[in-house]
Amino acid sequence: MIVKVVIPAAGMGTRLLPATLQQPKEMLPIFSSNSSKQLCLKPLIQLVFEKLYQNNLREFCFVVGKGKRSIEDHFTFDVDLIKHFRKNRKFNVIEDLNQFYEKVRNSKIFFVNQPEPKGFGDALCYAEPFTGNESFLVHAGDDLVLSPNNDYFNRLLNTFVKNKADAAFCVERVEDPRKYGVIQGKQVEKNLFKVTRIDEKPLHPKSNIAIVAVYIFNKRIYRCIRSTALQPDTEVQLTSGIQKLIDEKCDVYAVELSRNEKRIDIGTAHSYWNALNSTFNSI
Repeated sequence: MIVKVVIPAAGMGTRLLPATLQQPKEMLPIFSSNSSKQLCLKPLIQLVFEKLYQNNLREFCFVVGKGKRSIEDHFTFDVDLIKHFRKNRKFNVIEDLNQFYEKVRNSKIFFVNQPEPKGFGDALCYAEPFTGNESFLVHAGDDLVLSPNNDYFNRLLNTFVKNKADAAFCVERVEDPRKYGVIQGKQVEKNLFKVTRIDEKPLHPKSNIAIVAVYIFNKRIYRCIRSTALQPDTEVQLTSGIQKLIDEKCDVYAVELSRNEKRIDIGTAHSYWNALNSTFNSI
């Protein structure tokens, strides 16, 4: 059973400047619906948290960095704000905030700081004291999967448990895989691959199956990340750690999103535009 979630949210968001000069990209708003089923805007990282909460996950570790204080503030109950809205009789706003804060109160939320922006793999390693010897879920703070009833999560968890895997993660087929981590592997079932190779942002991809940043790992991933070579001024990639698992003959599986599921990615201005369109049309 997976209990703990790590949400890396320490990236600098350089491809979204100047919008991310003072605002973390994970706090950029996308369309959602409120308690009255009306159109509203929520920070992407709040939607990530809420969807994981729907899957009965209650222990969260956010890995943040410089300039990310607004994420911690967002997940901190604001008594004065509630009083202000109550005084001004904005009861609909209070109801929406209270629903979010209720989820926060029912969860154990920790924040860990990544001192330097050294990559996704490096960020993950700062969560090791939180996860300890347990297997755990990793969900990027700037990725979201639109899925009926969150079916993708159940398939991912079942794959990890059933196959006694060391790692399992989501993938999807994309038009331009050069922007992502790309896998090669043997298809063992419909929408399921035993992974044999991962390449990070390859110039000449061997497939169009790209990683979606939702993973389940056991504790071996930390050692494998640390054992990958680190060159000066080079980021520590999570994909390098996963490839190390594969090289050591560990069991690594990729679960492909189905046709009615879609990854929402806000890493670039173009993908953010697509995210706004996709979330608006899904409501």
